[in-house]
Amino acid sequence: MAASFQGIAKVLGCLSPSLLHPLRQYQSCLQRLPVRSCPGLSPFVSPSRLFCKAALLQDEDAAEALLRYKDRPWDYLESEEYIERYGTNPVWAGYRRNHKGGIPPQKTRKTCIRGDKICGNPCPVCRDPNVLIHHQNVKLLQQFISPHTGLVYDPTRTGVCMKQQKKLHEAINTSRDHGFLPFQIPYVEFSGEDYSNSHDAVGSTPPAQSLTSGESWYKWYSEITPDENEVAKVKKTYKAYLK
Repeated sequence: MAASFQGIAKVLGCLSPSLLHPLRQYQSCLQRLPVRSCPGLSPFVSPSRLFCKAALLQDEDAAEALLRYKDRPWDYLESEEYIERYGTNPVWAGYRRNHKGGIPPQKTRKTCIRGDKICGNPCPVCRDPNVLIHHQNVKLLQQFISPHTGLVYDPTRTGVCMKQQKKLHEAINTSRDHGFLPFQIPYVEFSGEDYSNSHDAVGSTPPAQSLTSGESWYKWYSEITPDENEVAKVKKTYKAYLK
């Protein structure tokens, strides 16, 4: 049957080259998909229908893989698929963005996916459809938080696009509000002078005293001596009002 199609293709190829291409495709379909590999099918079934069924099966498997972790995205980080791909490293380890020149840009791209178009080298979150940002996905969120300061890593370090970085900030704040992630408050050691109330400015008001001429009510007022040059400038500015 394939030989008969070759003879027909040679005859029609002399008349119109455009007729040769679909015949070659049909011939390749026959060679790639033998009938014995699909039991129960007639040998006269069109190969295009068989390829459509195979493509549908592949699309269904891909859709099931995507929906597998949609409701529980944290299960992906404990699966064998994740361990084989990332091991014990975070998802952004070893990522390098494609850019011109030796100096990387100061900001990451706004988004990796615009409609149906995907950039050449998506960020660590956009390149893996199973990595889903969720406030309960604690193990994923901890990969983007510094264990020493509790601050979220800058996107220039992780390579995450600005759209996913915004989602990370929202998910981390929501996770902290729900108690899944702790608030890390830096420890500051205060001295006793910071809490002292013995200074006259913050202490209790002293009782009235018998004042003499030239003395001030509070001692700290007497220590302030204005600059003569500054006083002269003020007098010159408001000379018309000082009489």
